[in-house]
Amino acid sequence: MELIAIITTALVALLHLYIMYIEMFLWDKPKGMKVFGLKPDFAKASKVLAANQGLYNGFLAAGLLWGLWLGAAGSQVTVFFLLCVVVAGVYGAITSSKKILFVQGLPGLIALIAVLLAA
Repeated sequence: MELIAIITTALVALLHLYIMYIEMFLWDKPKGMKVFGLKPDFAKASKVLAANQGLYNGFLAAGLLWGLWLGAAGSQVTVFFLLCVVVAGVYGAITSSKKILFVQGLPGLIALIAVLLAA
């Protein structure tokens, strides 16, 4: 179970690095607008806000990678950041798009369960 916990947590961290990249660097580019279903005017007007949001996704990824780097001693760090991911996924689903629950919240929850079962 420990290996599954490590793999799922690493995948969630990589997902958040990818989200960070899109939000910070591709938000107003065709790929970013396609991923988030944006119109060019809105993407341009909200670019700075998206970059800020992307930075926070980068912090989530950094926290998860830190917890993994600490090994068994980092399980509480990992649990904290996975909880943050799940809460962000639920909040995003409520306020923005139900898709966020499945793209962000569900992988975070799966990793969280794996980490808790491995402890």
